[in-house]
Amino acid sequence: MNTILIVDDNENIRKLVDIYLKREGFNTFHAGDGEEALDVIDRHKIDLIVLDIMMPIMDGYELTKELRDSGYIIPILMVTAKDTYPDKKQGFDLGIDDYITKPIDMEELVLRVKALLRRARIYEDKKLYVNDIVLDYDSLEVITPTQEISLPKKEFYLLYKLLSFPKKIFTRQDLLDDIWGYDAEVDERTVDVHIKRLREKFKDFDQFEIVTVRGLGYKGVY
Repeated sequence: MNTILIVDDNENIRKLVDIYLKREGFNTFHAGDGEEALDVIDRHKIDLIVLDIMMPIMDGYELTKELRDSGYIIPILMVTAKDTYPDKKQGFDLGIDDYITKPIDMEELVLRVKALLRRARIYEDKKLYVNDIVLDYDSLEVITPTQEISLPKKEFYLLYKLLSFPKKIFTRQDLLDDIWGYDAEVDERTVDVHIKRLREKFKDFDQFEIVTVRGLGYKGVY
């Protein structure tokens, strides 16, 4: 059972988030500011933090920086009333994993918490399980009940990315930036070529599919 730390100086918000998370079977701890949160983290195993930005004593930005500078990789879902690009960029630059804006849609918050926890598990063991196949990040292999298929590095990373976030649409530029890097001297056609190769190699598989979303990009479905 995962344990979530809710960090917000508004007690009513903490209680509301607590109700929704406990309905889903999560354990919870509360903190009213960053310093209280650090104390909780020192004393308990925390699997994810739901973190407000604007708080007294130590705000959400400061807490995130403190945790990342200290080597903590706990997923952080930041709750913010600030939805401008500079505010989001500051949070991501400091090390948050996702954000949700106020007023909080509690159902969406629960979905984001579950998604972040799933991603954290993928990161820890570097294996992605899709129906009866396994994508092994270390060996660059797709392992099925009957065979092991080795892929070139970029093809594997591309497939792993798409299947790690099922049904999420990635633009070609998203995939280029994440897999080839911001400074790579390649264009969006490179993504199309790699997608074509993957489709050819896995055309007889029914465990997953790479879907083209016209005018947007690609998504993995299973």
